Amino acid sequence: MAVQLKTNQTLTLKIKRLGINGEGIAYYKRLIIFVTGALPNETVVARINKATPRFAEADLVKITKKSPDRIIPPCPVYEECGGCQLQHLAYNKQLDFKKDLLRQALEKYKPDGYQDFELRDTLGMEDPWHYRNKAQFQLRKNKQTNQVEAGLYRADSHQLVPLKDCLVQEETTQKVINTVTNLLTKYDVPIYDERINAGILRTLMVRIGIETGEVQVVLITKTKKIPKVNPLIREITQRLPEVVSIMQNIQDKKTSVIMGDETIHLWGKEVINEKIDEVSFELSPRAFFQLNPQQTKVLYQEAVNALDLSTPKTIVDAYCGVGTIGLSLAKRAKEVRGMDIISQAIDDAKKNAEAMNLTNTHYEVGTAESLLPKWLKEGFSPDAIVVDPPRTGLDDQLLKAIQASPSPQMVYISCNVSTLARDLVSLSKIYHVDYLQSVDMFPQTARCEVVVKLSKK
Repeated sequence: MAVQLKTNQTLTLKIKRLGINGEGIAYYKRLIIFVTGALPNETVVARINKATPRFAEADLVKITKKSPDRIIPPCPVYEECGGCQLQHLAYNKQLDFKKDLLRQALEKYKPDGYQDFELRDTLGMEDPWHYRNKAQFQLRKNKQTNQVEAGLYRADSHQLVPLKDCLVQEETTQKVINTVTNLLTKYDVPIYDERINAGILRTLMVRIGIETGEVQVVLITKTKKIPKVNPLIREITQRLPEVVSIMQNIQDKKTSVIMGDETIHLWGKEVINEKIDEVSFELSPRAFFQLNPQQTKVLYQEAVNALDLSTPKTIVDAYCGVGTIGLSLAKRAKEVRGMDIISQAIDDAKKNAEAMNLTNTHYEVGTAESLLPKWLKEGFSPDAIVVDPPRTGLDDQLLKAIQASPSPQMVYISCNVSTLARDLVSLSKIYHVDYLQSVDMFPQTARCEVVVKLSKK
């Protein structure tokens, strides 16, 4: 008979390890309890805030035995904000945790031979702060002060935590956000209020090309018309010479999806430029691009290492986006073919390839599961396939296409250890898993990227 806990009950618990969201995991009479903010090897007093027959969640009341790895989070709003989960854990231990997260996922899904997989130590950053090149901050009008505020929602809520100095955000992006937010107050631009579904400006997005210093501001609005937009633009550009592009995106639906389908060019360039190693990219507002350019170099170098391009290969870049990975391989490959369902991303990929004078790349709009069989029929048989899927992992149809005609080599770049471990159940039947290399793309958070090298059995 499973134990059933009650809400508000307090318990003394020993924390065993960290869970997928960075919370402490404890057991009470074999029932698993997740304790936010607790660390492994700590003894804590926790208060149950959610009780089910299968698990319970609890708030940390007091630490009776503290972990030697616990540090004081440097961010003043760390507890409220929900953007980071691990600031209270020493950085070298964050790296160990990300490797353990991968181990936990493999233990759960049990792909063939997982006990013998080589799990390499996580590659971290020398300075794990101020790395994010893009900020998407929600806006609200503070009724007490009449000021516009920008920030992130508290975890699992729609309560805004205003942020003036986010420690994981690249410093220029934060400066631009603060200046634009002040100007929104000055020009009294109507801010969207989701409770009454009224107002215009919902979200502020700012992205910087770290190598080029170019900044793009995107005003995400409920309607097309923005009152006083011209004086607003004029003052943004006077005060912030680094801003080279101002765009508007319209999101008129009641949804948590940040951007809508329509993007309007307001001022300056329509794209900003960014470089990763030798590769230049043009980034439009909706183009996906890695959020940590410094670690992206490390990640792509790991993909190159896994592919072993000492002999030129033909490579398929599934989920190619603006071509980031494929283009970094193209100079050393025989041919790179990429596909994506977003046509704007494919346009960007083609432009990026052209700008690099590459003649050995081919980009097509469509799903990998439809294009891969088509290319195989046409006689294109890749030496290697690189996949970098969204958090949901590989599409079933794509998995089937890979299983039907596996390339000799495969590199799987994952941003979600759970869906990776799930996909490895199918892939390990046809591929030998050579190793898994975690890369810390998001220091201070519980997220982890992994590069997996696979060779056909």
